[in-house]
Amino acid sequence: MTAVTDAPRWLSTGDAAKRLGVTTRTLYRFIDSGQLPAYRFGRVIRLQEDEVDTFIQTCRIEPGTLDHLYPEAVATED
Repeated sequence: MTAVTDAPRWLSTGDAAKRLGVTTRTLYRFIDSGQLPAYRFGRVIRLQEDEVDTFIQTCRIEPGTLDHLYPEAVATED
């Protein structure tokens, strides 16, 4: 028999969106594109808390990967 503490912790789409700091529309886009697993129970969509946390970790930005976002310093010639 599985202990109650081993049961998945479910988040509503609103709670998952708040946890990610995004709108529910963006959350649905993550789900629809397959980036974030979700489960439909009748008319209700739920997400597992640990899968949301895993998704957060996969979105981590590695240092040195944002060079394309800022121009290189241009040396001025006198």
